[in-house]
Amino acid sequence: MLGAARGPAEESTFRRAFALARRTIKVALAPAWIGFEGAAQVALRRTVVRKGKKTVEVVHLITSDRSASPETLAAWVRRHGHTENKLHWVRDVTYQEDKSLVRTGNAPRLMASLRSLAISILRLDGHADIAAANRHHARDPQRTLKLLQAA
Repeated sequence: MLGAARGPAEESTFRRAFALARRTIKVALAPAWIGFEGAAQVALRRTVVRKGKKTVEVVHLITSDRSASPETLAAWVRRHGHTENKLHWVRDVTYQEDKSLVRTGNAPRLMASLRSLAISILRLDGHADIAAANRHHARDPQRTLKLLQAA
């Protein structure tokens, strides 16, 4: 009814969308003891309030670019987060990664790598909708072989 092209959203999507979140980014020189000469340390702090409970998450990122402004570093962090969210969302929703029964040894990491590889190949081929691309290639296995040969 709201014009959602992919159907109704999951409950967790609404929780994330309506959660109050505040992010702050602090940029400081990294301490000498880390042994990474020329590194600048970037600390990202995310405060989320849900149902009156406040949670604080601090993430430390390190870059060697001392000349990058705080605004540039913030843009890098946002872009990386967007890319990660986009990839994980597709792996979870399209490939149902969270429902996978593969849980022992190196198999989960291998399967995640194969899913990421498939997504990357399809995106490089110009597909924005990975689920539609999977359906397209599933109808004719020769398409998939041609795509893999071209990659």
